[in-house]
Amino acid sequence: MSLDSGVELARDGFVRVAGIADIPPGARTLIDLEEETIAIFNIDGELYCIADVCTHDGGPLADGDVRGCEIECPRHGARFDLRTGAALSLPAVIAVPTYEARVVGDAIYVKVPRNAW
Repeated sequence: MSLDSGVELARDGFVRVAGIADIPPGARTLIDLEEETIAIFNIDGELYCIADVCTHDGGPLADGDVRGCEIECPRHGARFDLRTGAALSLPAVIAVPTYEARVVGDAIYVKVPRNAW
């Protein structure tokens, strides 16, 4: 990408949310974008972004246990795929929204959600 890649990303709806060093492998963080809380997970160097909300009951999801690319809701045990958002177990049956992330240089950009729900 060119030197103005941040500007190009902004035109495509991406915003800079963190530096890559802020979310090392195995870490997660929460960010607020456009009235939504989004959880960013670094799984073996790959970034995955999901809404921080269990589709079963609306509770927070990001504090759940992560195994591989799955997260388990800390409230009722529903599991979701961090890559696709798919609900993998009851009581959830609806996928959690996911968001595209890009790394440019040492910065992480996330596509701003538009009417995710």
